[in-house]
Amino acid sequence: MFEQSFKNIDDVLWKEAGCTTELDYTEQTSWLLFLKYLDDLEEERSLEAQLVGKSYSFIIDEAHRWSSWAAPKKNDGELDEDQALVGDDLIEYVNDVLFPYLRGFRQRATGPDTIEYKIGEIFSEIKNKFQSGYSLRDALEYVDELSFGSQEQKHELSELYEAKIKNMGNAGRNGGEYYTPRPLIRAMIEVIAPTIGEKIYDGACGSAGFLCESYAYLRKGELTTKQLETLQTRTFTGKEKKSLAYVIAIMNMILHGIDAPNIIHANTLTENLDDIQDKNRFDVILANPPFGGKERKEIQQNFTIKTGETAFLFLQHFIKILKAGGRAAVVIKNTFLSNSDNASRVLRQELLTSCNLFAVLDCPSGTFIGAGVKTVVLFFEKGAPTQKIWYYQLDPGRNMGKTNALNDEDLAEFVALQKANAEGEKSWLVDTADVDAESFDLSVKNPNAPEAEPLREPGAIIDEITALDAESARILTGIGGLVCR
Repeated sequence: MFEQSFKNIDDVLWKEAGCTTELDYTEQTSWLLFLKYLDDLEEERSLEAQLVGKSYSFIIDEAHRWSSWAAPKKNDGELDEDQALVGDDLIEYVNDVLFPYLRGFRQRATGPDTIEYKIGEIFSEIKNKFQSGYSLRDALEYVDELSFGSQEQKHELSELYEAKIKNMGNAGRNGGEYYTPRPLIRAMIEVIAPTIGEKIYDGACGSAGFLCESYAYLRKGELTTKQLETLQTRTFTGKEKKSLAYVIAIMNMILHGIDAPNIIHANTLTENLDDIQDKNRFDVILANPPFGGKERKEIQQNFTIKTGETAFLFLQHFIKILKAGGRAAVVIKNTFLSNSDNASRVLRQELLTSCNLFAVLDCPSGTFIGAGVKTVVLFFEKGAPTQKIWYYQLDPGRNMGKTNALNDEDLAEFVALQKANAEGEKSWLVDTADVDAESFDLSVKNPNAPEAEPLREPGAIIDEITALDAESARILTGIGGLVCR
């Protein structure tokens, strides 16, 4: 329904001098989609109020509504070209009037959990990168073709937007930070099995993939009005440090059905572990925190185990902010399991003693396109020490990459076997009594893997090469005889 409109928007952005990367395309599409969504939402709420004889107070002033500046219409529904700004006038209005007006909502909002605050936060962090008012006018007209009216329309838009985020991730570099393969996310959710009423958290939410997929998981089946309200307002919390990811996360959650996403624009690691109280804790944590980064000394002071490695700080945060009995699934670099540095060793000890690390999923190289590192997923429950760890070595049977990405079928066996901690060629159990009490080494060593074919003796290889050379010579002689006749 809307696929061609998205392609047309991309074509406009590709020709726009101010947009040079997939990140730019996603950023600029995001703020345009957000304003169109907001206009559709306000029109829907206004109509609902009229039907019950009530008045509706619009969030956006009439002069700055989408229907006033982006797509003014004549009575027949066609674009009113006399009223529609274009060229330098349009760029000047967006940069000097519209964006400053929208930024002001952050000061005028009653609280950070309101949609007004989200408007102010988004437009305080994002910039209009269109340099040509003619290109922007084209993009506005294509975005205006989109509609957020029905659940079916939102579902299609969410899939198209997800594809855009994936393309941004596949583009490498910073784009890869925002995209975790959705089949992996869905498998993690299946194992953790959140329920309605539990609070779900991602302290490094990126594009909010974990929160969106969790919403889709919980949204299945017939739900009561109270359950739907719980999902909308009291279930999901995300934190994101980077401006672009913050904007993408909000737009992604909106498209998946959350009207006012509780995404907080903040650096999670600035929160001191000692300040976390019971009221701040969560039932479920699903996350893929950034790894390989380095945090400053003042940030490290917020943590019991001092380290500059970003992922290790996040893991400490997740253990601390998880409720007793709460469950977590966290992606981390596989070297965490065996690193000999003090921070890694002490953190593994903390994980094993304060939580039940009930499963470790070993992911193959190429799971994260462009990342260039191997990862594992840690599944743990807080409140009791680990007795046994179930390992699963994921092997899709092919080299992973852009054209051979991870899919749901690849993870189906893992999800099925994990429920019973079943052992096999790819899975095994480790008793923590057998874990070295000094190193706490948890590295992946599959004892059930089939033995590799023994290497042949060099003499046998040479004999085979000689035989093949003789066969090639015989064939060439035969061909030569035919040619010379």
